[in-house]
Amino acid sequence: MSLLQLSRISAFYGASQALFDMNLSLEEGQVLALMGRNGMGKSTTVKVICRLLRARDGEARFAGQDIGGLPPHRVAQLGIGLVPEGRRCFATLTVAENLLAAARPGAWDFAAVAALFPRLAERRDQTAASLSGGEQQMLAIGRALMTNPRLLILDEATEGLAPVVRQEIWAAIARLKAETGLAILLIDKSIRELGGVADAAVIVEKGRSVWQGDFADLDAQTTERYLGV
Repeated sequence: MSLLQLSRISAFYGASQALFDMNLSLEEGQVLALMGRNGMGKSTTVKVICRLLRARDGEARFAGQDIGGLPPHRVAQLGIGLVPEGRRCFATLTVAENLLAAARPGAWDFAAVAALFPRLAERRDQTAASLSGGEQQMLAIGRALMTNPRLLILDEATEGLAPVVRQEIWAAIARLKAETGLAILLIDKSIRELGGVADAAVIVEKGRSVWQGDFADLDAQTTERYLGV
């Protein structure tokens, strides 16, 4: 049984339809890349998963449970941790306070997050607003991990960051894959970097899932057709 299953999902912003029969399947412990050009429905799919946007048709299931009618906080409590696009840290709270605000019982505590991102330990008493963009991204990932999720969703986690910081984030994702049983859903534009960690991929085109399979089977013709400029 899949950990996360979207079947024939349709979703709207007002009268404008954004998803058309969207399908997605993610297994326990799998790293899945959600790919597509800008504006094709990737972030909308994440919003549907996290119940930040209601699906009009179709079914969304997590760990065997229909989550289509649940409020967002209940979906989070079931084990879905979101690192949203744009980070959205609590600016006036310290690093430690940001992490503790999301904490739920489990293996991920401040010490575990600090081991993954040592810079957060160094800045534990600084406010989030005083951090660099890369440090805020580390904080956003750490905050999601502090919920002790079964599924971690990373929406453009390296966008706009300096190359050296991007590499730190990718190294942390690789560690999560190698050292934990965490399932990860990744949205990112770097095919090369995704290829280093992703087991499988789903490509979205105009609100529809047009390709799903092993990442190793993603050939140049497919990437040019659906991901090329």
